[in-house]
Amino acid sequence: MAAERIEASYLIETPLDPRKIADIMAGEQSSGTFVRVANETDELRERAAAEVLSVEELEPAGAPSLASAYLERKAIGGPWRRAHVRVAFPVANIGANLPTLAATASGNLYDLGEVTGLKLVDVALPQAYRNRFEQPAMGVAGTRSATDVHNRPLFGTIIKPNVGMRPHEIADIVELLCEAGIDFIKDDEVCANPDHAPIAERVPAVMAKVRAHRDRTGKHVMVAFNITDETDAMRRHAELVEREGGSCVMASLNWCGLSGVQTLRRATGLAVHGHRNGYGALSRHPALGIGFDAYQALYRLAGVDHMHVHGIGGKFSDAADEVKAAARRCLRPLAADAADDGDIVMPAFSSGQWAGTLPVTLDAAGSADFMFMAGGGILAHPGGAAAGIRSLRQAWEALCLGQPLESAASSQSELAAALRFFGS
Repeated sequence: MAAERIEASYLIETPLDPRKIADIMAGEQSSGTFVRVANETDELRERAAAEVLSVEELEPAGAPSLASAYLERKAIGGPWRRAHVRVAFPVANIGANLPTLAATASGNLYDLGEVTGLKLVDVALPQAYRNRFEQPAMGVAGTRSATDVHNRPLFGTIIKPNVGMRPHEIADIVELLCEAGIDFIKDDEVCANPDHAPIAERVPAVMAKVRAHRDRTGKHVMVAFNITDETDAMRRHAELVEREGGSCVMASLNWCGLSGVQTLRRATGLAVHGHRNGYGALSRHPALGIGFDAYQALYRLAGVDHMHVHGIGGKFSDAADEVKAAARRCLRPLAADAADDGDIVMPAFSSGQWAGTLPVTLDAAGSADFMFMAGGGILAHPGGAAAGIRSLRQAWEALCLGQPLESAASSQSELAAALRFFGS
């Protein structure tokens, strides 16, 4: 029986033979080093060496993407050959160890002197390996159940101003949003435990408003409290949210790291809202870093329930097709041989979203299973927050009827106001 393997896909750039570089990558990240050593027996290599599955050469680059002192020392110049490379790593080398998986799939590869570009594009996992890691506590189905929102997107917003407000001021905004009909509220990524609104005070103040609204209306508004911190503090913060009747916490994935997020997942049954701020440093260069398919695989193994994918037409650099691909990847099982979709996560669209961007967002997601977070699109609506939320629901109703938003706006004043104000 063949040993279980994890397949990693890369884009590489090098002035050397791409096949030779692929062999170096496989050796560097498994049993080998730059020369064969005494203990590297044939039996060990057979059992533990990575295997190059394919090398597909692409059009060369006109110039190197990155400098390499190694190549300069050897006076090696272009052409700068590019290739897609697939490498398989034995699961037995890694075990159920998420940081080591990341170190194996990328690790020292970015520092190889032979390459002038290297990007980890994807990580493909067998279901048996995926089963060794954390599943989402809520995922799509649990998030819908907790908020009692079905057959449409969750409409959410972000507390603004980002920082500076005190706990009672934040609680008042949450109360306003609850009354306006919001489904989901989250902290901003830069508001975690500030001196002017510490978590120990902010969570009880906000949850008092959420519980009062729930007791009065039966509607539970999910609040993602930003508990980004060192690991022990995050566990304490999650326990506080749970004691206060909350259902969600948020973590800045890149700054908490894989181990921190995995520990948080194991410590709480709350939904973990994964914010990817800082991801651009890993992804924006086309020949360096980590692509979203690989990135989401690692953090989904850590057990997140929601994953940010940015938004179409917003303030960030992502092209529309990148946002679409990210959202749809979240809504597919992580393993290609999965028997069901129990580990899918809910994509969260944000950045400059309002009623007018809902049609392209629905097309991107391919279903109603997404969070649509409009900060200014709700809070800056000329009719106020309640009108902002109504404009989103009116836009959704129009989409369900196959009606253009401009046509629907003729009888929907909040949608009409949004089109006039934000559309201009």
